[in-house]
Amino acid sequence: MRPDILNPLFAEASVLKGVGPAVAKPLARLGLERAVDLAFHLPVGWVERQMVETLDEAITGRMVGIVLTATQYSATGSARAPFRVTCVDKAGDVVRLVYFGKNSGWPRKLLPLGEPRFVSGRLDRYGDELQIVHPDHVVEPKEAEAIPATEPVYGLSEGITNGRLRELVAQGVARAPELAEWVEPSILTQKGWPAWHEALVAAHGDPAATSARERLAYDEIFAGQLALMLLRADTRKRRGVALEGDGRLRDAMRLPFAPTGAQTRTMQEIAGDMAQPHPMLRLLQGDVGAGKTLVATKALLNAVEAGAQGAMLAPTEILARQHFATLQKTLAGLPVTVAILTGRDKGKVRESTLMGLADGSIDILVGTHAIFQEAVAYRNLGLAVIDEQHRFGVAQRMMLTAKAERAPHLLVMTATPIPRTLTLTHYGEMDVSRLDEMPPGRQPIETRVMPDDRLEEIVAALARHLEAGRQAYWVCPLVEESEDGDQAAAEARGAALKAVLGVDRVGIVHGRMSGPEKDAVMEAFAGGRLGLLVATTVIEVGVDVPNATLMIIEGAERFGLAQLHQLRGRVGRGDQRSVCLLVRGRQLSETGRARLALMRETQDGFRIAEEDLRLRGAGELLGTRQSGEERFRLSNPEQINLLTPTAHDDARLLIDRDGGLASPRGQAARLCLYLFERDAAAGLLRSG
Repeated sequence: MRPDILNPLFAEASVLKGVGPAVAKPLARLGLERAVDLAFHLPVGWVERQMVETLDEAITGRMVGIVLTATQYSATGSARAPFRVTCVDKAGDVVRLVYFGKNSGWPRKLLPLGEPRFVSGRLDRYGDELQIVHPDHVVEPKEAEAIPATEPVYGLSEGITNGRLRELVAQGVARAPELAEWVEPSILTQKGWPAWHEALVAAHGDPAATSARERLAYDEIFAGQLALMLLRADTRKRRGVALEGDGRLRDAMRLPFAPTGAQTRTMQEIAGDMAQPHPMLRLLQGDVGAGKTLVATKALLNAVEAGAQGAMLAPTEILARQHFATLQKTLAGLPVTVAILTGRDKGKVRESTLMGLADGSIDILVGTHAIFQEAVAYRNLGLAVIDEQHRFGVAQRMMLTAKAERAPHLLVMTATPIPRTLTLTHYGEMDVSRLDEMPPGRQPIETRVMPDDRLEEIVAALARHLEAGRQAYWVCPLVEESEDGDQAAAEARGAALKAVLGVDRVGIVHGRMSGPEKDAVMEAFAGGRLGLLVATTVIEVGVDVPNATLMIIEGAERFGLAQLHQLRGRVGRGDQRSVCLLVRGRQLSETGRARLALMRETQDGFRIAEEDLRLRGAGELLGTRQSGEERFRLSNPEQINLLTPTAHDDARLLIDRDGGLASPRGQAARLCLYLFERDAAAGLLRSG
């Protein structure tokens, strides 16, 4: 239950003065349906008016506030022509006010001839004359005091003005209560931040209040970190099952090469966690091709050796089937039963799998989200491995614990390395292992950038590559031609390449194909029956064809660094030299140029991840919208990067040293959780 002190702030926007059905619609489009949404709708800019008495004092190109007197109306009679009002200041200097598409009755009413009015708007010079187009305020001089010299500008939607939204935001802020302090005192002193309520008021009223905005960003980030810490503490309190295998299955695995030092270290960390009576929560980060699958397989075998079952969740059908095939091949000859379950499995096949899970005859299950459905019951689920393409949220991670009598051990693998701050933001409750070594024999990939006006040369080189018995990928950014036609589509590109290279040598795969269609093409490519796979980014993760040694990415500047790095990682999987061609368009932004230069310069996924965050700035947090359910309203990526480590340490300090939610600071922090709607986490420690 949300504490009563917050109820006025969480009231529906409809209780605010001036919010009827007509205003509610644009508010809803902006996601502003409650008073708290309005209070957290921070300004995107500021109007700073130069208040002057004469036009001579004013600076053109700026917003001004001045008393003017209308002397003449000018209208051409055409409905499309602007309506002009000639005005003079107190010194007799002239300015024209211009209204487009307005009924001339409206400006006439606002500016009666011969009567002074306070006018606010942007003063510009048009030829030899001064003009103000569509003034934002025209009022009697005695009302001018109500118009501030500095005014916040908010993100708007059709149907609501900035002035009206400003009034509603002020009502939302007025409902925010004074709250006890939850930030650790030494941090407050060091940063010089105001109290929470004072910061909220300042953020809406003062363009120079950077410390106020930083304080609000910190509070939002802190709430997220504290929620993850409470989840971790709650999981640690739950009884898990200590799993300690005897090594008979792991030792019997035949590997083509010895594990790297990083793999060996990580496998020991995982085995140590699984031997504990509380559930493992571990994040496995590894670069493309660093050998995460082997580490996961050893962990699954450890569970089976100890008499438990393991489940491996993949983000897509293609990847689930590939993991299944890899496990079958790797574990061939071992007394281990592996099964697959996806949304496509129906009828007797599905029933048989469900029975095998329930009676324990299936040791390891590979699948998509279908393995979480209510009908899926395990006899003894001991370990869940989540191979997540981008993000598998906290809510889903919590859901896993309901699939076993006791919470299973949990190993989450990321497809690409993630910057440290974002690891804390999304996986702050987990211990982290890093695979920072590449297996022996992994060839470096030569990366080249080429302009798209050399496509003919590229296709000719591709033809020679296929003639030599090699395979290749051609990645396009869209499935259908876009309206402006400047992005290549997989279907159009595939048809053009079939005409040159031969219909039987080219396969096309994209996200809108059905599962069976996609799988048939992928299997034909993996089996060597197709030489070229033209695809969208559905091949970004997990496809493993050692004979494919050429990757062509068209429109490369349109992809994020994380995506480009993932796609490049589809080649270089055998012992042959591999090449990645980044084909760019002619219009290249500075960010696009820097991104492609970095791809050419390095193959270090950890460096690429950090640089991706820096280059994207206030854009999306992770290269391919990995941020999923985390939505920040008061903090931008730069603030997240700067403040998350401090918030992480502060939240851990509160839980470990300051008595958790039971302490006075903890009680204030509980309010912070409810304020930022991390209620589920507050509920984890109701006794606190």
